[in-house]
Amino acid sequence: MSNSKWIGAALGLALCSTALASCSVKNDQSGSQTSQAGQLAVNWTNKTETQLRDAIAAAPANGLKPDLFLKGGESGAALTEAALKYASALANGYSDPKKLFEVYTIPRETVDVKPGLQQAIQKGDVKGWLDSLVPQTDEYRALSQAHIHFLQLASKAQFQPVADGKPIKPGSRDPRVAQVVGALQAVGYVSPQGSDTTTYSPQLVTAVKALQGEFGFKQDGIIGGDTLDALNAGPAYRARQLAIAMERLRWLPRTPPATRIDVNTAATVLDYWRDGQHVDHRNVVAGEPDKPTPQIQAPLFRLVAKPTWTVPKGIGEKEVADKGPGWLAKNGFAMNDNLWVQASGPKNSLGLVKFDMQDKEAIYLHDTPAKALFGMPDRHRSHGCVRVENALQFATMLASQENVLDEYQQAMEGAEDNKFVKLPREIPVRLLYQTVFWDGSRVQFRPDVYGWDNNIAKALGLAPGAPIRIEQPESSDDIGP
Repeated sequence: MSNSKWIGAALGLALCSTALASCSVKNDQSGSQTSQAGQLAVNWTNKTETQLRDAIAAAPANGLKPDLFLKGGESGAALTEAALKYASALANGYSDPKKLFEVYTIPRETVDVKPGLQQAIQKGDVKGWLDSLVPQTDEYRALSQAHIHFLQLASKAQFQPVADGKPIKPGSRDPRVAQVVGALQAVGYVSPQGSDTTTYSPQLVTAVKALQGEFGFKQDGIIGGDTLDALNAGPAYRARQLAIAMERLRWLPRTPPATRIDVNTAATVLDYWRDGQHVDHRNVVAGEPDKPTPQIQAPLFRLVAKPTWTVPKGIGEKEVADKGPGWLAKNGFAMNDNLWVQASGPKNSLGLVKFDMQDKEAIYLHDTPAKALFGMPDRHRSHGCVRVENALQFATMLASQENVLDEYQQAMEGAEDNKFVKLPREIPVRLLYQTVFWDGSRVQFRPDVYGWDNNIAKALGLAPGAPIRIEQPESSDDIGP
């Protein structure tokens, strides 16, 4: 993302951050949030009404603006409507991902909050009920705390971005160092302020490396490119990212599949959970910015040993058809029924194993011969499918745990290509897009490479304009490794 986009989004949210995001961006695109009160009979007391008003006033803890629910002076049925709308936003998300994205197949539970509201009012504990509706996870709590922290930082002073220019390298002198100090302090980094405001000192380099680590960049201390963008994001932009991340978590079922593979395509990492325990973490390569990996859930149902690759027509025309006979022979490409097919082997684009998923988007996980990509900070390099680091090791692990190891090893060692090894039970794979996440010890930020955050920000009233339905830029025929 360019500096102007980061700064523009940050300044837009900064206008909303006063008094913990109390501004009123007009927005009627609230997903499934329609009139819900109906014939619900609620007898509000002073106690329960105060609890509701206090809870909505504290909505920024959930990345939500209070005036999405209460404008002031509501009573009776209007107060009930506000309570149901806020409760539904906490339980289901304020926006509807299927209205924001053409492709979104991750299951989304819809909680009917009417019975809960009635019970909460009868018990006199509206606050406790509302608190119970959000995800009860360490990650959600960490994002909530960080969101309030950055909103508070954003409200303290006007953020001043660092000017463009040549990269600032450790030990160099640059008149923009004073701006770097200010930008670091604005997001809560402790940085020295001495008489020399032009030398990029070791203390400042340490702070910049910490920032680079938070964003998943190479920690070389050089201020330029993505690092300059992240430095110029400022506290308001970070707060907005956190609000969006919490909304995405509210879309998800509160009880995820106990055995599952989660891929965060924004961070390009894979996490494997088995029987509720986290058992594996590894890097992946996801779709390029103009070939985004869609947000889907689909079952992994078989392993494919030594796969061949039938090249989608669009990819074949753009990337294979103009190659010479020598290159085609060296890389194992040949025409078959008017499509290019790559033979199995170490140079095959799918590598030596494919993880087949059942989904109409034709997305799958697979190995790759391009191992060096896993060591790169930015791993958005594929045609849309997901390349898995040490895929053979991962496939062996799954085969062993699913009691098909012998069959898998025989398929890998045999003479036949494209040998299918069906798993006795399907394993859900969730391809998520989370530009902010909790890694178990700290909050991590990632650039919005697909440009999807701003649409959700609009739906939450954190950016001007109405959200749109984002379409996949390429057909499934052109998705590939």
